[in-house]
Amino acid sequence: MQSRSTFKHHVMSDPMLLVVEDDQNLANLLEYNLNRAGYKCHLSGSAEDALAVISRKSFDLVLLDIMLPGMDGFELCRIIRQHQLYKDIPIIMVTAKGEEIDRILGFELGIDDYVIKPFSPRELNLRIRAILKRERRQGGKIQDILKTGGLEVDLARHIVMLEGRELVLTLMEFKLLVALLKRKGEAQSRETLLSDVWDIDKNISTRTIDTHITRIREKLGETGSIIKTVRGFGYKLEEKEDEAHEI
Repeated sequence: MQSRSTFKHHVMSDPMLLVVEDDQNLANLLEYNLNRAGYKCHLSGSAEDALAVISRKSFDLVLLDIMLPGMDGFELCRIIRQHQLYKDIPIIMVTAKGEEIDRILGFELGIDDYVIKPFSPRELNLRIRAILKRERRQGGKIQDILKTGGLEVDLARHIVMLEGRELVLTLMEFKLLVALLKRKGEAQSRETLLSDVWDIDKNISTRTIDTHITRIREKLGETGSIIKTVRGFGYKLEEKEDEAHEI
């Protein structure tokens, strides 16, 4: 079984970034350098595609270009900041538009940083790390503890507690439980969960999700009933009825 120290290093060293950039060559270059720096990336070539992706996948930070086909980066930023589920995701604008008015508008919309092209990969990496470190230290935008009823998941220490008792989960079981908790009450397809946990490995069947859900339910005992099967679709996590109706 994987040791907790190894497990912690794996989870903390792989933040997931959404890169919204319509220049495919630049997007690929960003992905290459960010992968080398220890990040995972999802590339979106338009604001519309980014919105579709962000609605079904969790991200630690967004790198956002302004000049995009269709909806521009400013409008996408405005939508993200107004949405209850995504509003706290850190955003760095990465753009060739260096005028003061563009920078001011970006910060007024709630971005966390503004990087002007061309830039060095090292500088961008340092800015990303500074923001992620700040968020974890302040405990603000990045939620460190997920709770429902007697179940508590400490993301910083990678510990799962149930009624004061620590549970031993595998890496994939932990990531799957976190994915369900982060969107508590929302039905998630097997494909979405597979994407969150396994990064869309085409060699893995979506039925693998069913196996891991069964194991998680077994380890949760009676509390495992909070993970509901959505027939023909996937799963969702709900509070127990008596907890959900407490005043």
